[in-house]
Amino acid sequence: MRRLVLMAGVLLCFSAVADSAVQPVRKWTLLDQNDKAYTLDDDAQVLLVARSMAAAKLVNAAIEDAPAGYLEARHMVYVADIEKMPSVIKLVAVPAMRSAKYRILLDRDGRVASAYNGDRDSVQWLTLKGGAVVQEQRFADGAALKQAIAERPTP
Repeated sequence: MRRLVLMAGVLLCFSAVADSAVQPVRKWTLLDQNDKAYTLDDDAQVLLVARSMAAAKLVNAAIEDAPAGYLEARHMVYVADIEKMPSVIKLVAVPAMRSAKYRILLDRDGRVASAYNGDRDSVQWLTLKGGAVVQEQRFADGAALKQAIAERPTP
C-alpha cells in the first residue's frame, strides 16, 4: 500500500513539472505599425517580444538588413510593447516604424507582452509548439539574436 501511495505521489509530481513547462498561448490580436490586424495562430513558431526601446533596437539590429518577409518565412512574430512609451514619443516613433521592412506588432496597452513574464532589458524569444510556449530564451546581444534568427530553418 505504501508503494502505491508513493508511486501516485511521484506521478503527480512529474505531472505538475510537465504541466509547468508548457504554458498555453492565448489567442490575441494586435495591430502592426501599418494598422493591419494580426491574430496569433498555430503557424507562429517563435514569438519575439521587446519591452523597451533598447530591446527593440536589438531586434532592429538583427533584422534591419534582411529582406521583406524574412521573419514570416521563419514563422516568427515580433511584438513591441510600447505601453510605457511617452505619448509624444509615440507620435513620432510609430510613423517612423512604418518604414521597416518587417512587421512590428504594437502592444499599445501591454496586455500581450505582460502575459509572457519577460524583462525590459532583453529580447524574449518564445518557442511555440501546438499553441503553447515550450521554451524561452533571452537575448541581450544583437549579434547573437541575428545569428539565432538566421539559423531558424525556413520550410
